[in-house]
Amino acid sequence: MSGVAAQETARVAPHALEEFRGRTVVIKFGGNAMVDEDLKRAFARDVVGLWHAGVRPVVVHGGGPQISALLARLDLEVRFEAGLRVTTPEVMDVVRMVLTGQVQRELVGLVNSHGPFAVGMSGEDAHTMTAVRRTAWVDSEPVDIGLVGDIVEVNPDTVAALLDQGRIPVVSPVARGADGQVYNVNADLAAAAMAVAVGADRLVVLTDVAGLYANWPHSTEVIDRLTATELEKLLPELAGGMLPKMEGCLRAARAGVPMAQVLDGRVPHALLRGVFTGDEHSGTTVVPDAPDTPHAPDAPDEEVDV
Repeated sequence: MSGVAAQETARVAPHALEEFRGRTVVIKFGGNAMVDEDLKRAFARDVVGLWHAGVRPVVVHGGGPQISALLARLDLEVRFEAGLRVTTPEVMDVVRMVLTGQVQRELVGLVNSHGPFAVGMSGEDAHTMTAVRRTAWVDSEPVDIGLVGDIVEVNPDTVAALLDQGRIPVVSPVARGADGQVYNVNADLAAAAMAVAVGADRLVVLTDVAGLYANWPHSTEVIDRLTATELEKLLPELAGGMLPKMEGCLRAARAGVPMAQVLDGRVPHALLRGVFTGDEHSGTTVVPDAPDTPHAPDAPDEEVDV
Protein backbone atom coordinates (compact mmCIF):
# COMPACT_ATOMS: atom_id res chain seq x y z
CA MET A 1 0.00 0.00 0.00
CA SER A 2 1.29 3.49 -0.82
CA GLY A 3 2.30 5.87 1.95
CA VAL A 4 -0.70 8.16 1.40
CA ALA A 5 -3.15 5.26 1.20
CA ALA A 6 -1.65 3.81 4.37
CA GLN A 7 -2.04 7.14 6.14
CA GLU A 8 -5.70 7.35 5.11
CA THR A 9 -6.34 3.82 6.34
CA ALA A 10 -4.48 4.55 9.57
CA ARG A 11 -7.01 7.30 10.35
CA VAL A 12 -9.64 4.62 10.90
CA ALA A 13 -10.07 3.13 14.36
CA PRO A 14 -8.99 -0.53 14.56
CA HIS A 15 -12.50 -1.70 15.46
CA ALA A 16 -13.87 0.10 12.39
CA LEU A 17 -11.33 -1.60 10.14
CA GLU A 18 -12.31 -4.94 11.62
CA GLU A 19 -15.94 -4.12 10.87
CA PHE A 20 -15.11 -3.72 7.15
CA ARG A 21 -13.06 -6.91 6.91
CA GLY A 22 -14.65 -9.41 4.55
CA ARG A 23 -17.21 -6.95 3.18
CA THR A 24 -17.75 -6.55 -0.55
CA VAL A 25 -17.71 -3.08 -2.10
CA VAL A 26 -18.59 -2.49 -5.77
CA ILE A 27 -16.96 0.66 -7.16
CA LYS A 28 -17.92 2.40 -10.40
CA PHE A 29 -14.95 4.29 -11.80
CA GLY A 30 -15.46 6.88 -14.53
CA GLY A 31 -15.56 10.55 -15.43
CA ASN A 32 -12.63 12.95 -15.39
CA ALA A 33 -10.69 10.74 -13.02
CA MET A 34 -10.29 8.27 -15.88
CA VAL A 35 -8.40 10.76 -18.04
CA ASP A 36 -6.22 12.28 -15.30
CA GLU A 37 -3.06 10.23 -14.81
CA ASP A 38 -2.53 11.24 -11.17
CA LEU A 39 -6.15 10.48 -10.24
CA LYS A 40 -6.00 7.10 -11.97
CA ARG A 41 -2.92 6.14 -10.00
CA ALA A 42 -4.50 7.40 -6.77
CA PHE A 43 -7.62 5.34 -7.50
CA ALA A 44 -5.55 2.20 -8.01
CA ARG A 45 -3.76 2.80 -4.70
CA ASP A 46 -7.11 3.28 -2.97
CA VAL A 47 -8.46 0.01 -4.34
CA VAL A 48 -5.35 -1.81 -3.14
CA GLY A 49 -5.69 -0.01 0.20
CA LEU A 50 -9.20 -1.42 0.54
CA TRP A 51 -7.88 -4.89 -0.29
CA HIS A 52 -5.14 -4.64 2.34
CA ALA A 53 -7.77 -3.61 4.90
CA GLY A 54 -9.65 -6.84 4.24
CA VAL A 55 -12.33 -5.37 1.96
CA ARG A 56 -13.35 -7.32 -1.18
CA PRO A 57 -13.44 -4.66 -3.96
CA VAL A 58 -15.07 -5.09 -7.37
CA VAL A 59 -14.42 -2.37 -9.97
CA VAL A 60 -16.86 -1.63 -12.81
CA HIS A 61 -15.50 1.03 -15.15
CA GLY A 62 -16.80 3.36 -17.83
CA GLY A 63 -14.95 4.86 -20.78
CA GLY A 64 -17.15 7.37 -22.58
CA PRO A 65 -14.47 10.02 -23.25
CA GLN A 66 -12.04 7.42 -24.59
CA ILE A 67 -14.72 5.90 -26.84
CA SER A 68 -15.66 9.29 -28.28
CA ALA A 69 -12.00 10.17 -28.88
CA LEU A 70 -11.32 6.98 -30.85
CA LEU A 71 -14.55 7.35 -32.85
CA ALA A 72 -13.44 10.84 -33.85
CA ARG A 73 -10.00 9.57 -34.88
CA LEU A 74 -11.63 6.88 -37.01
CA ASP A 75 -14.00 9.45 -38.54
CA LEU A 76 -17.04 7.61 -37.19
CA GLU A 77 -20.08 9.57 -36.08
CA VAL A 78 -20.41 10.45 -32.41
CA ARG A 79 -24.14 10.87 -31.90
CA PHE A 80 -26.47 10.82 -28.93
CA GLU A 81 -30.26 10.56 -28.80
CA ALA A 82 -32.03 11.39 -25.54
CA GLY A 83 -28.69 11.22 -23.74
CA LEU A 84 -27.81 7.76 -25.11
CA ARG A 85 -24.93 7.00 -27.45
CA VAL A 86 -26.22 5.73 -30.78
CA THR A 87 -24.36 2.43 -31.09
CA THR A 88 -24.15 1.02 -34.59
CA PRO A 89 -22.30 -2.29 -35.17
CA GLU A 90 -19.21 -0.26 -36.15
CA VAL A 91 -19.46 1.83 -32.97
CA MET A 92 -19.98 -1.34 -30.91
CA ASP A 93 -16.67 -2.68 -32.22
CA VAL A 94 -14.99 0.49 -30.96
CA VAL A 95 -16.79 0.27 -27.61
CA ARG A 96 -15.55 -3.27 -27.03
CA MET A 97 -12.05 -2.38 -28.20
CA VAL A 98 -11.77 0.65 -25.91
CA LEU A 99 -13.44 -0.80 -22.81
CA THR A 100 -11.86 -4.25 -22.75
CA GLY A 101 -8.69 -3.59 -24.73
CA GLN A 102 -7.65 -0.17 -23.46
CA VAL A 103 -9.39 1.14 -20.34
CA GLN A 104 -9.68 -2.19 -18.56
CA ARG A 105 -6.09 -3.21 -19.30
CA GLU A 106 -4.79 0.14 -18.05
CA LEU A 107 -6.73 -0.15 -14.78
CA VAL A 108 -5.60 -3.74 -14.29
CA GLY A 109 -2.00 -2.65 -14.88
CA LEU A 110 -2.23 0.22 -12.41
CA VAL A 111 -3.66 -2.00 -9.68
CA ASN A 112 -1.18 -4.78 -10.41
CA SER A 113 1.76 -2.40 -10.10
CA HIS A 114 1.13 -2.92 -6.35
CA GLY A 115 0.92 -6.72 -6.52
CA PRO A 116 -0.87 -9.56 -8.33
CA PHE A 117 -4.39 -8.46 -7.42
CA ALA A 118 -6.52 -7.42 -10.40
CA VAL A 119 -8.13 -9.66 -13.02
CA GLY A 120 -9.89 -8.07 -15.99
CA MET A 121 -13.13 -9.38 -17.44
CA SER A 122 -16.21 -8.10 -19.24
CA GLY A 123 -19.88 -8.74 -18.74
CA GLU A 124 -19.65 -11.07 -21.74
CA ASP A 125 -17.28 -13.44 -19.94
CA ALA A 126 -19.04 -16.57 -18.67
CA HIS A 127 -22.33 -14.80 -19.49
CA THR A 128 -21.80 -12.74 -16.35
CA MET A 129 -24.16 -9.98 -17.55
CA THR A 130 -27.21 -10.44 -19.76
CA ALA A 131 -28.85 -7.44 -21.42
CA VAL A 132 -31.87 -6.61 -23.53
CA ARG A 133 -32.01 -3.95 -26.19
CA ARG A 134 -33.41 -0.63 -25.06
CA THR A 135 -35.09 2.22 -26.92
CA ALA A 136 -34.66 5.96 -26.48
CA TRP A 137 -37.63 8.30 -26.37
CA VAL A 138 -37.53 11.71 -28.07
CA ASP A 139 -40.60 13.95 -27.91
CA SER A 140 -42.60 10.95 -26.70
CA GLU A 141 -41.59 8.96 -29.79
CA PRO A 142 -39.40 5.82 -29.74
CA VAL A 143 -36.00 6.17 -31.42
CA ASP A 144 -33.78 3.27 -32.45
CA ILE A 145 -30.34 3.83 -30.90
CA GLY A 146 -28.79 0.56 -31.96
CA LEU A 147 -26.89 -1.81 -29.72
CA VAL A 148 -27.57 -0.20 -26.35
CA GLY A 149 -28.71 -2.55 -23.61
CA ASP A 150 -30.19 -2.74 -20.13
CA ILE A 151 -28.94 -5.38 -17.70
CA VAL A 152 -31.65 -7.92 -16.90
CA GLU A 153 -29.54 -10.60 -15.19
CA VAL A 154 -26.14 -10.93 -13.52
CA ASN A 155 -24.52 -14.29 -12.84
CA PRO A 156 -22.09 -13.51 -10.01
CA ASP A 157 -20.29 -16.88 -9.96
CA THR A 158 -17.10 -15.80 -11.77
CA VAL A 159 -16.79 -12.56 -9.80
CA ALA A 160 -17.45 -14.39 -6.52
CA ALA A 161 -14.81 -17.00 -7.37
CA LEU A 162 -12.23 -14.30 -8.04
CA LEU A 163 -13.06 -12.57 -4.76
CA ASP A 164 -12.72 -15.85 -2.90
CA GLN A 165 -9.26 -16.26 -4.46
CA GLY A 166 -8.24 -12.86 -3.12
CA ARG A 167 -8.40 -11.13 -6.51
CA ILE A 168 -9.89 -7.78 -7.52
CA PRO A 169 -12.27 -8.14 -10.50
CA VAL A 170 -12.17 -5.23 -12.97
CA VAL A 171 -15.30 -5.45 -15.10
CA SER A 172 -16.12 -3.77 -18.43
CA PRO A 173 -19.85 -2.96 -18.91
CA VAL A 174 -20.37 -4.92 -22.12
CA ALA A 175 -23.09 -7.57 -22.03
CA ARG A 176 -24.47 -10.29 -24.27
CA GLY A 177 -28.17 -10.67 -24.92
CA ALA A 178 -30.20 -13.84 -25.09
CA ASP A 179 -30.36 -13.08 -28.83
CA GLY A 180 -26.57 -13.50 -29.08
CA GLN A 181 -26.01 -9.80 -29.73
CA VAL A 182 -23.47 -7.79 -27.73
CA TYR A 183 -24.67 -4.57 -26.10
CA ASN A 184 -23.18 -1.34 -24.81
CA VAL A 185 -24.39 -0.82 -21.21
CA ASN A 186 -24.26 2.24 -18.98
CA ALA A 187 -21.53 1.64 -16.39
CA ASP A 188 -23.44 3.20 -13.48
CA LEU A 189 -26.37 0.86 -13.96
CA ALA A 190 -24.06 -2.10 -14.59
CA ALA A 191 -22.28 -1.41 -11.29
CA ALA A 192 -25.60 -1.25 -9.46
CA ALA A 193 -26.70 -4.56 -10.95
CA MET A 194 -23.35 -6.11 -9.99
CA ALA A 195 -23.65 -4.81 -6.41
CA VAL A 196 -27.05 -6.45 -6.05
CA ALA A 197 -25.91 -9.74 -7.60
CA VAL A 198 -22.82 -10.18 -5.41
CA GLY A 199 -24.62 -9.11 -2.24
CA ALA A 200 -22.37 -6.10 -1.79
CA ASP A 201 -22.37 -4.18 1.46
CA ARG A 202 -21.83 -0.95 -0.43
CA LEU A 203 -22.01 0.58 -3.91
CA VAL A 204 -19.63 3.48 -4.51
CA VAL A 205 -20.02 5.66 -7.61
CA LEU A 206 -17.18 8.05 -8.37
CA THR A 207 -18.26 11.10 -10.36
CA ASP A 208 -17.16 14.60 -11.42
CA VAL A 209 -19.09 16.59 -8.81
CA ALA A 210 -19.23 16.75 -5.04
CA GLY A 211 -22.47 14.77 -4.85
CA LEU A 212 -26.16 15.29 -5.56
CA TYR A 213 -26.93 19.00 -5.40
CA ALA A 214 -30.04 20.08 -3.51
CA ASN A 215 -31.00 22.86 -5.93
CA TRP A 216 -28.77 22.83 -9.00
CA PRO A 217 -27.91 25.18 -10.73
CA HIS A 218 -28.97 27.71 -8.11
CA SER A 219 -26.93 26.16 -5.31
CA THR A 220 -23.98 23.81 -4.86
CA GLU A 221 -25.23 22.56 -1.52
CA VAL A 222 -24.88 18.76 -1.49
CA ILE A 223 -27.53 16.44 -0.10
CA ASP A 224 -25.47 14.30 2.23
CA ARG A 225 -27.99 11.53 2.94
CA LEU A 226 -31.42 10.44 1.72
CA THR A 227 -33.61 7.35 1.63
CA ALA A 228 -34.62 5.43 -1.47
CA THR A 229 -38.11 6.94 -1.43
CA GLU A 230 -36.72 10.46 -1.01
CA LEU A 231 -34.41 9.87 -3.99
CA GLU A 232 -37.22 8.39 -6.06
CA LYS A 233 -39.17 11.64 -5.69
CA LEU A 234 -36.17 13.63 -6.93
CA LEU A 235 -35.33 11.48 -9.98
CA PRO A 236 -37.73 13.23 -12.41
CA GLU A 237 -35.87 16.49 -11.74
CA LEU A 238 -32.44 15.05 -12.59
CA ALA A 239 -30.76 15.11 -15.99
CA GLY A 240 -27.49 14.36 -17.71
CA GLY A 241 -24.82 12.23 -16.13
CA MET A 242 -26.19 12.46 -12.61
CA LEU A 243 -29.40 10.68 -13.59
CA PRO A 244 -27.94 7.18 -14.23
CA LYS A 245 -25.75 7.47 -11.13
CA MET A 246 -28.67 8.20 -8.86
CA GLU A 247 -30.89 5.70 -10.68
CA GLY A 248 -28.21 3.08 -10.04
CA CYS A 249 -28.09 4.02 -6.36
CA LEU A 250 -31.87 3.77 -6.18
CA ARG A 251 -31.93 0.35 -7.84
CA ALA A 252 -29.24 -0.90 -5.46
CA ALA A 253 -31.00 0.44 -2.36
CA ARG A 254 -34.34 -0.97 -3.48
CA ALA A 255 -32.73 -4.39 -3.99
CA GLY A 256 -31.18 -4.53 -0.52
CA VAL A 257 -27.69 -3.03 -0.85
CA PRO A 258 -27.30 -1.36 2.59
CA MET A 259 -25.59 1.79 1.32
CA ALA A 260 -24.86 3.53 -1.99
CA GLN A 261 -22.48 6.49 -2.13
CA VAL A 262 -21.79 9.07 -4.81
CA LEU A 263 -18.31 10.49 -4.22
CA ASP A 264 -16.28 13.22 -5.91
CA GLY A 265 -13.71 11.29 -7.93
CA ARG A 266 -11.73 14.48 -8.60
CA VAL A 267 -10.56 14.45 -4.98
CA PRO A 268 -7.47 12.26 -4.48
CA HIS A 269 -8.19 9.27 -2.22
CA ALA A 270 -11.91 10.12 -2.02
CA LEU A 271 -12.60 6.39 -2.20
CA LEU A 272 -10.69 5.52 0.97
CA ARG A 273 -11.95 8.60 2.80
CA GLY A 274 -15.55 8.00 1.80
CA VAL A 275 -15.62 4.32 2.63
CA PHE A 276 -13.65 4.39 5.87
CA THR A 277 -13.99 7.82 7.42
CA GLY A 278 -17.12 9.50 6.02
CA ASP A 279 -15.38 12.87 6.15
CA GLU A 280 -16.15 16.04 4.22
CA HIS A 281 -15.60 14.29 0.89
CA SER A 282 -18.24 11.64 1.54
CA GLY A 283 -20.66 13.05 -1.07
CA THR A 284 -24.23 11.74 -1.12
CA THR A 285 -25.33 8.55 0.61
CA VAL A 286 -28.49 6.64 -0.30
CA VAL A 287 -29.91 4.08 2.12
CA PRO A 288 -32.89 1.71 1.89
CA ASP A 289 -36.19 2.79 3.37
CA ALA A 290 -37.17 1.70 6.83
CA PRO A 291 -39.19 -1.54 6.80
CA ASP A 292 -42.79 -1.19 5.60
CA THR A 293 -42.19 2.24 4.04
CA PRO A 294 -44.49 2.50 1.00
CA HIS A 295 -43.03 3.63 -2.30
CA ALA A 296 -44.26 4.32 -5.78
CA PRO A 297 -44.31 1.58 -8.43
CA ASP A 298 -41.21 1.32 -10.59
CA ALA A 299 -41.17 4.08 -13.20
CA PRO A 300 -40.31 3.57 -16.88
CA ASP A 301 -36.62 3.78 -17.78
CA GLU A 302 -35.23 7.31 -17.85
CA GLU A 303 -32.74 8.71 -20.32
CA VAL A 304 -29.15 7.88 -19.38
CA ASP A 305 -25.72 8.50 -20.84
CA VAL A 306 -23.92 5.48 -22.24
